[in-house]
Amino acid sequence: MARIAFILLCHADPEAIVAQARTLTAAGDCVAIHFDGRAPAADFARIEAELADEPGVALVRRRVKCGWGEWSLVRATMAAMQLALEAFPRATHLHAISGDCFPVKSAPHAHAFLDAEDVDYVESVDFFASDWIKTGMKEERLLYRHLFNERRRKRLFYAALAVQKRLGLQRAVPEDLEMMIGSQWWCLRRATAEAILRFAAERADVVRFFSTTWIPDETFFQTLVRHLVPRAEIRSRTLTFLMFTDYGMPATFHDDHHDFLLGQDYLFARKISPEAWELKARLSRLWTSDRRDFPVAGDGRRLFSFLTGRGRVGRRFAQRAWEREGTLGRDSELLVLVCKKYHVAKRLAQSIREHTALPVIDYLFDEEHTAMPDLGGIESTLAKRHRHRRALLRMLFRQTGSRRLAICLDPAQFDLLRDLSADRNVTRVLLLECDYDEAYLRGHAARIGLIGERTPEDTVARVLPTLAQDVAYETDRVREARLPHVHRIDPRQDEAARAAVLARALDCDEAAALAVARTPYLFDD
Repeated sequence: MARIAFILLCHADPEAIVAQARTLTAAGDCVAIHFDGRAPAADFARIEAELADEPGVALVRRRVKCGWGEWSLVRATMAAMQLALEAFPRATHLHAISGDCFPVKSAPHAHAFLDAEDVDYVESVDFFASDWIKTGMKEERLLYRHLFNERRRKRLFYAALAVQKRLGLQRAVPEDLEMMIGSQWWCLRRATAEAILRFAAERADVVRFFSTTWIPDETFFQTLVRHLVPRAEIRSRTLTFLMFTDYGMPATFHDDHHDFLLGQDYLFARKISPEAWELKARLSRLWTSDRRDFPVAGDGRRLFSFLTGRGRVGRRFAQRAWEREGTLGRDSELLVLVCKKYHVAKRLAQSIREHTALPVIDYLFDEEHTAMPDLGGIESTLAKRHRHRRALLRMLFRQTGSRRLAICLDPAQFDLLRDLSADRNVTRVLLLECDYDEAYLRGHAARIGLIGERTPEDTVARVLPTLAQDVAYETDRVREARLPHVHRIDPRQDEAARAAVLARALDCDEAAALAVARTPYLFDD
């Protein structure tokens, strides 16, 4: 059975470190602790004294003074790895964690997970070809020498980089290595950890190279594992769940995130708030429990993005000037059927086709598979349709041979609707206001990937009210935007009132409007 030696990298809060170590060893695993050399000696002495009676705990005594983005973090990690291999000969895996990490599964579940496949878990993607680095420097991390700490000596850091660029002091990466990048929170088999330490001892040139790169803890182990281990024995993922905010800062988890964290397909989570006492206590008890049933939803990052991003007015940038194409033409008339329930708008669209001469295209800006004529490729993808919206509509006007056209649109596409309404042509909006019960909201959440079959009910219960507010916000935004020529129909209107609205929106006679108003089951789900 798997036995984990945790590589615990920490720098503060001795009391929490002691509690964390005791939790992790309670299920038969072990911990090698590196406590930052910059931290007070008294704190280290306290940890040492408190854990002296724990046979499953070992402390690195020659502590490395660590700095963010420096080689010192790799040195500290390798020191703890070496200690773990020597102190715990029965350990089968080495798992890197920080003082902010807590288990989100039980130890039996984690052991069974690691026993299931004889592989290493380390996120490792191509450094140069991938988009793992979202902002800031990329190639410069490796190709120039970084001798100063970017956070403590920022001016010297960037001055040294500028001098190297000016003098052309770019260097080559080691020829026999494929440079990789990924999360520093990995889980390696014992043999892989031993191979990395041997390689580092034998290849001083590689160590010298990485020792002057920037943020080497995201490249050193990731690159060496790919170099030393067959690809079939590597799973390019981390077993530690973590998320980042819009500002590039790690998201922090609190007491009310318990069920959310347990539903993620990971063994650990980072960062747990220091004040989340209840959450830490519950996760500690979970680790030492015998629980093995963990329904995994795996929807954490999507949920986080949704819940933090919704409700922001002005959350999208305005369209670039060079993306604005020519007008649709003064003589053209566009009717936009705006409805969140696609089946309702499509039902109305079919009725309009049957009872009027108005051509109607379904959700062409929302659904890739919408039936459309061949327009030379401009219609082939949603991205192309959005990018060339006016050209696309002009071609549809020509293709249908009509100066009038109707399309269906999701109210979430408000920027597009506002853009079309600002054109010199006549744009009418027919807003189909629907009722949204819990069954619909659940289905909608599932369709857009917010929840799955295994999403816990308490997570669903938190998501649905936010989703309901978002749907209402989208409709209200259309109503309140003061767009010209906006008409509305809803399920509570009688047949005559609905026909009167349709006559104005469709610009058709009363008989045709009444026939459309009588569309069977129009608003039914």
